[in-house]
Amino acid sequence: MSGLSGFALVLGASSGFGAATAKALAREGMDVCGVHLDRRATQPAAEAVAEAVRGLERKALFFNVNAADEQKRAAVLDALERELAPNPRGGVRVLFHSLAFGTLAPLVGENAVTKAQLEMTLDVMAHSLVYWTNDLVRRGLLGEGGRVFAMTSSGATRTIPQYGPVAAAKAALESHCRQLAFELSPQKITVNAIRAGVTDTPSLAKIPGGAKMLEVQLSRHPAGRLTTPEDVAELVALLARPGARWLSGNTLGVDGGEDLLP
Repeated sequence: MSGLSGFALVLGASSGFGAATAKALAREGMDVCGVHLDRRATQPAAEAVAEAVRGLERKALFFNVNAADEQKRAAVLDALERELAPNPRGGVRVLFHSLAFGTLAPLVGENAVTKAQLEMTLDVMAHSLVYWTNDLVRRGLLGEGGRVFAMTSSGATRTIPQYGPVAAAKAALESHCRQLAFELSPQKITVNAIRAGVTDTPSLAKIPGGAKMLEVQLSRHPAGRLTTPEDVAELVALLARPGARWLSGNTLGVDGGEDLLP
């Protein structure tokens, strides 16, 4: 028996790390509340994840909404409380934040990022973690033994062309994780950032030079392969167990040794 139960709230559940994590936690016995933002063309991907969760005989509540919208956030949490009634307290055991919606642009020059774009990128990819976590704790949905995970990237500490706005968001996200870990420690809730290696995801495909990045890293990776979303999902499932209660406030590299390379 895995010992996992309750709901996992997955932000960015329709693809990449979020989709893999939703399915991995369902396999370990958790129900899944998935939040995603998809147009008609990509909506089937979200539906496939929800069906995979239900195929494992777990509940799947999926919402196609903007996770950075305050009213939408409240509506999702209202629905989750109703689903967990009459005993909603502590019903959410895992919050997984994997929102990858932001602006890729230089910080200076004719095509530089605008104030609105920069603020939106920080709000969606970093600050939203704080708002979701605070609302879950305030409502009593996330309590003792809860786990919060947020996806960062090596761009938080390195430079990548046109990645400046997202890099700032990732750096802020890591800072938020450390502060949340500190503030939630008395409530026995852990918070960790996860830094995956170069991974073939829809998000990477949007980065200029992303395809070349995959090619180069694959040719030099010490393990002979790239990181997969499933690598991250398996770690989250492992760290959701009670034995990981003392791991908090870290940025965890999940890359098979990729970050060791010069």
